[in-house]
Order: sequence, then structure tokens, then C-alpha cells
Amino acid sequence: MSDKLVLGYAQLQMTNEGVLMQSNKFSLTSPDIQEGHFMAKTFEFNGFGCDGPNLSPALHWHHAPAGTQSFAVTVYDPDAPTGSGFWHWLVLDIPADVNALARGAGNGALPAGCRSFNNDYGIKEFGGACPPEGHGMHRYQFTVWALPTVALGVPDGASAAVVGFMLNASALAKATLTATYAR
Repeated sequence: MSDKLVLGYAQLQMTNEGVLMQSNKFSLTSPDIQEGHFMAKTFEFNGFGCDGPNLSPALHWHHAPAGTQSFAVTVYDPDAPTGSGFWHWLVLDIPADVNALARGAGNGALPAGCRSFNNDYGIKEFGGACPPEGHGMHRYQFTVWALPTVALGVPDGASAAVVGFMLNASALAKATLTATYAR
């Protein structure tokens, strides 16, 4: 049996011998959004009947696994009434020496070398939350993927489904932070 104590970004685990050991689990954090909590209007889309500022939240990842050569970031809403969810952001080929994206990075301020793919709004930039009015609470899964290659082997213009398939087939690890939103 073990007990866990969370202190800031470090997770410590108490072993049966009473020794604290640091867990180096790949993780995703944000000063802007919190696991299971409602997002601010700051991250709402501007269009499709929504009028938010459409800023992407700041994201920070920690403890990438050995062999990581690049990262990807995706945002997905599994609760969208489409039959296939809704992709809000797809960014690949983030250099391995990058471990954070600043607030608003999804609006044209990504690190050099990144590739963006069309989301389900039909744009390559971050597309914020915009669930249908009265549809209830939606989950927004912000995921960072640790990849074993500098560039993921998908052609420019690939669909979100193909990007998602290749990420799942290739990732060394992934970490997800799920925030919520409703209108």
C-alpha cells in the first residue's frame, strides 16, 4: 500500500518503508485551466455563435520519457454532438527542447518548426470552446504527446482523424488535462 502527496508540480510517493520517492510521470499542467474545472470565457471561440477572445491556454509539460524527439498538442471535445467529437487544435513537430506553450500561442505564436493542422472549425489556429447553447457540460481534453521522431509521418493537409490515429500509433507517452465548458 502506498500514499501519495502532491506538492506543486512534483508528485511524491510514500513507499511501505516510509521513504519518499519522486514520481517522474509525464504530466501536463496549466496556470489557466485546471483538471475537471470550468474554463474562463477567455478560451471561448469567436465565431459559430460564440464571442470569446479565442486564446489558447498556457500549457506546461514535465518529465518527458527517454527517447522523446518531439511533442504534439491536441485539444478534443468528445461531447460534441457530431457522432465523432470535435477537434479544436492539432499541433505537431514541437521541438523536444520545448516544454511549454504560452497563453495565446495557438494564435500564431508557436515555436519554429511546428506544423498545425485544420481543426473542425476549418482553421489551423487554436479554436476555443463553443458548445451548443443548452447542450450541457462539455469536456475539453488538452493532450501533450511525447513522440520518438522529430517529425510525425503525416502529410501536410492530413485530416484530424489521420493525425489522431498516427499520434496514438506512435506516442511514447501522453498526458491529458481535461477542462469543462458550457453555454
